[in-house]
Amino acid sequence: MAAKRGFWDNLMRDLEAPVAARGFGTGWFSGFFAILLAAVGLCFVAALRWPALAAMPELDVVRSWSGLRPLIHATLLGAYALALVSLMLRPRKALGFAALILALGATILGGAAVQPHETHDWGIFFGIDFFAVNMIATGLMFAPLERVFPRQAQQRLFRSEWREDLFYFLVSSMMVQVITFLALAPSSYVNARFGWLDSAQSAVGSLPWVVQFALAMVLTDLAQYWFHRLFHTVPFLWGFHAVHHSAKTMDWLAGARMHFAEIILLRGITSLPLLTLGFAPSVMQAYVGMVYVYASLVHANVRGDFDRLGKFIVTPRFHHWHHGIEPEAVDKNFAIHFPLLDRLFGTYHFPEGRWPTGYGVPEKVPDGYLAQLQYPFVRKQS
Repeated sequence: MAAKRGFWDNLMRDLEAPVAARGFGTGWFSGFFAILLAAVGLCFVAALRWPALAAMPELDVVRSWSGLRPLIHATLLGAYALALVSLMLRPRKALGFAALILALGATILGGAAVQPHETHDWGIFFGIDFFAVNMIATGLMFAPLERVFPRQAQQRLFRSEWREDLFYFLVSSMMVQVITFLALAPSSYVNARFGWLDSAQSAVGSLPWVVQFALAMVLTDLAQYWFHRLFHTVPFLWGFHAVHHSAKTMDWLAGARMHFAEIILLRGITSLPLLTLGFAPSVMQAYVGMVYVYASLVHANVRGDFDRLGKFIVTPRFHHWHHGIEPEAVDKNFAIHFPLLDRLFGTYHFPEGRWPTGYGVPEKVPDGYLAQLQYPFVRKQS
């Protein structure tokens, strides 16, 4: 007799249900969107209740917006309504009950009327609101795009590795303060000890905004190209980067799969030209926002060969070849923005009209966040 499934197993089975079992009228879509709305509402209620611990200071403008609380109220009401629809329509009730639990949790914490709760100021915070905003911005942008213009039409939103990648997305969002503090260390060191950069900072700061933004893209791409290539060349560093390449399916969420140490090192390298050469703060903010969207785009499961455009700007097909499992794709296409760098340094690979047949790495990278976190340190180097 088969073991009885627990609630979590039933929820995962429902989320990963085949396409035929989640059409309109089955209660799947209402259950899924109920969970999404309830989770977003819960994140914002927690951020409003514990602003010193669960909120990102840079998003204070969002939390102080007069329309936020009515929006949270509408979000939770929508979650309740969709959860009830799912419970009525769907034979298995895991989706509806999960949404109800999340919505009830948000309501118990205070709902849209929640007030700040006194907490001990540890001087640290976890970006729960940043996770919610990030998920809404990128998820609502790319999830529909992948359904309308899919490269792999049979690939589902909840494909086999979605749990790990969503957790990576959560960790990188919630740990934004720690990551930022560590990543800014190199540029802080340079700014404190290299006064001769003052003239360069004045020159860059006097450039027109558009020129600064273009220059920022070029300089950060050059820095990231060699950083990226180094992580493919040095065996110990490859152990960290292999985690990112271990994804066997590509979509907008796969770009979030990156070892914690590599995130810090990558952002540290990227921040060096941005923070040491005098770029305007608005240029840096625009670049960071663009990169968040761009990283999701180049990993996305969207079709379009873009043979001509891909020679000048990194497109999804160009970057998919970087993740390709074929021997011809190994150690190719390191550029983040401009394929010209790969042309200059002999790592360009963009066969006209062709996509990789598969993704991943030949070695066995373990499943699960914790196992992948320790993988570089226990990996046997060949």
